[in-house]
Amino acid sequence: MEKEIKVAPIKNGTVVDHIPAGRALDVFKILGIESPAKEEISTTMNARSKKMERKDLIMIENRELSADETDKIALIAPQATINIIENSEVIVKHRVELPKEIEGIIRCANSNCISNAEKEPIASKFITISNNPPTFRCDYCGWIIKNVVACI
Repeated sequence: MEKEIKVAPIKNGTVVDHIPAGRALDVFKILGIESPAKEEISTTMNARSKKMERKDLIMIENRELSADETDKIALIAPQATINIIENSEVIVKHRVELPKEIEGIIRCANSNCISNAEKEPIASKFITISNNPPTFRCDYCGWIIKNVVACI
């Protein structure tokens, strides 16, 4: 008989679901969550999924992610869903959306871009030019990036 282990639900906070398997740690990085975290966090990695073959899941107790934070998650998990939990009930559920502009998260792949110059304290800035597949253009040099995961 196969046993199933379940994670205890959170009372208040945010659940990030449908993260591609193995990418939960990248979501932590995008959100600036470091170890040890200030929040109580539960993570399930490589879980079976009906919608995806495998997925990761993050539950953050007593923290509601901002719209800006959820937009950032879309960079590495464009199919992710965000569930806001209050009193153990889902009060809001929505899919992440790619932001129109991304600043300071993606690194430009063009080594000659001013955002990569050590002497220039300038944050990278990208404009979303396509959602499917996710494609971005550097606002400084015009370089096009399709594989954002490699540039985070």
